[in-house]
Amino acid sequence: MKIIRADAAGFAEFFSELRQRGGTFTPELLASVAEIIRDVTVKGDEALFEYTAKFDGHELTAATVEVTARERKEALARVRPEDLEVIKLSARRIENYHRHQVTQGFMINNESGVELGQRVLPLQRVGIYAPGGKAFYPSTLLMAAIPAHIASVEEIILVSPSKDGQLNPLIAAAAEISGVQRIFKIGGAQAIAALAYGTKTIPRVDKIVGPGNVYVAAAKKLVFGQVAIDMIAGPSEVVVIADKTANASFVAADMLAQAEHDEMAAAILLTPLTDLAREVSQEIDRQLQALSRKKIMEGSLNKYGAIIITADIAQAIELANLFAPEHLELMVENPTVILGQVRNAGSVFLGSFTPEALGDYIAGTNHILPTQGTARFSSPLGVYDFYKRMSVLSFSQEALGRLAKQTAHFAQIEGLDAHANSVTVRNKPSTLE
Repeated sequence: MKIIRADAAGFAEFFSELRQRGGTFTPELLASVAEIIRDVTVKGDEALFEYTAKFDGHELTAATVEVTARERKEALARVRPEDLEVIKLSARRIENYHRHQVTQGFMINNESGVELGQRVLPLQRVGIYAPGGKAFYPSTLLMAAIPAHIASVEEIILVSPSKDGQLNPLIAAAAEISGVQRIFKIGGAQAIAALAYGTKTIPRVDKIVGPGNVYVAAAKKLVFGQVAIDMIAGPSEVVVIADKTANASFVAADMLAQAEHDEMAAAILLTPLTDLAREVSQEIDRQLQALSRKKIMEGSLNKYGAIIITADIAQAIELANLFAPEHLELMVENPTVILGQVRNAGSVFLGSFTPEALGDYIAGTNHILPTQGTARFSSPLGVYDFYKRMSVLSFSQEALGRLAKQTAHFAQIEGLDAHANSVTVRNKPSTLE
């Protein structure tokens, strides 16, 4: 593990590189993904099935692309009872938490003859992307589908690449529990294109949510505007702030947990304590030897792992806010006090007994979070992501008269005579009689 002092020469450049890891989409990648999207929009199912055969290695047709009720039932039957129970527990806790995010509309009636308000409406159709090739994450499907269901989205569609045309049993279980109505065995950029533009067999959706590989992320970026998206998911990350009360083995374990995602993941410790920094580094080396994804973790830690020795906890908070991490753990004596100083983080874990893994699976909060510094302006996925809002206005004739002159004046300032006329034509004496 790299140990570096925040006051060392070159630290600013080093920290900047950590923040910018992953960089931006290359022109070559964007061009490749744009071609896939273009093919799907022009050739529809034909292109969709061609790309599935090319990238996923199996044939699909209009008759086999959608998972049937029988296939769902058979896949569900292959789930071990103990696995099903833990998925159900997670789903209950996610639902209990997210029910508090339900949003209501409002009407204001504090002026005579005037009503102003807002309607809050669920989206009609949402598409969820769930990885299903080398990796599959039923937890992420729960995190995406349950808030959509709570928001009363009319139709929730899942796309997930299948292995040899078979639906992953754990994905089937999560889909059944979370209220997914339809499942299609497609993945990659071609699946995102199909959801965004629609094909003969894949219905067009209003919003696409859920993380995927770099091709999926690039596709979401390119179709945004044609369809809404949740966010562009980047590599995962954790920042730990630790003081004298922190347990070095806990810190090391949580950093390794983040590093095992992939070689692009970042695990960073911020502490003013040199002794703790050394202990954590030693613990990482020790724990690493017994873990199954050792090679991946070594790649992650070598590239984007760091232990940073700060002047004090205040500087640690300052650097954490600058990094704006997906996950922020506060292993400090008074975490609730520190929390008040945190401005930028996707999810914050307070104290030494709140590991980030709780948020991934069982706690109930959402683990679809902003990454790569976007926590500066983005939020975790929630029920509110599946609503749209509609403004409502109602003026009586008398109320219009009270504001007609000023409204017309403002329109004329902007050189829009027809706007002004649309008000004054209603405010003529003959109209008001």
